[in-house]
Amino acid sequence: MAVPKKKTSKSKTRSRRASAWKLAAAPRSTCPRCHEAKLPHVVCPNCGWYHGRQAIEVE
Repeated sequence: MAVPKKKTSKSKTRSRRASAWKLAAAPRSTCPRCHEAKLPHVVCPNCGWYHGRQAIEVE
């Protein structure tokens, strides 16, 4: 069985393990009413509509 020649440093090991914990950008969808970018399943911050009705009053 193969044996490593040198010890792997803590920083090398931790950086290799940390690569799996990268955060992805939040997904975006478009509002069907005002066509602005918004988070899915969230009230549109631009017009205040959600699921075909006025959810909040936006000035």
